[in-house]
Amino acid sequence: QVQLVESGGGLVQAGGSLRLSCVASGIMFSTYAMGWYRQAPGKQRELVAGITSLGTRNYADSVKGRFTISRDNAKNTVYLQMNSLKPEDTAIYYCNSKPARADYWGQGTQVNVSS
Repeated sequence: QVQLVESGGGLVQAGGSLRLSCVASGIMFSTYAMGWYRQAPGKQRELVAGITSLGTRNYADSVKGRFTISRDNAKNTVYLQMNSLKPEDTAIYYCNSKPARADYWGQGTQVNVSS
């Protein structure tokens, strides 16, 4: 059974930083491309950042230069370092494979950025 468990969210002021973590189990993590996604209230879920099994990264334009995705295959963990946070980054953040699989979604972690 695949399980993705996100953590690290919280409340932060604009300009602050957070580091999200996602621990995966039930998959051969090192072979998967992974992504961080987010869903803001009233909006569709969107891909924020992705990283291939070989470490190639890509980002949504809205977070480019502020967010950094990384992975530690020994720990089955993918990270999202978020700097210079803005109120519009407020959302529930999820990790999933890339492309996402419907049966892999976890509970996510809430990020709130105050102005």
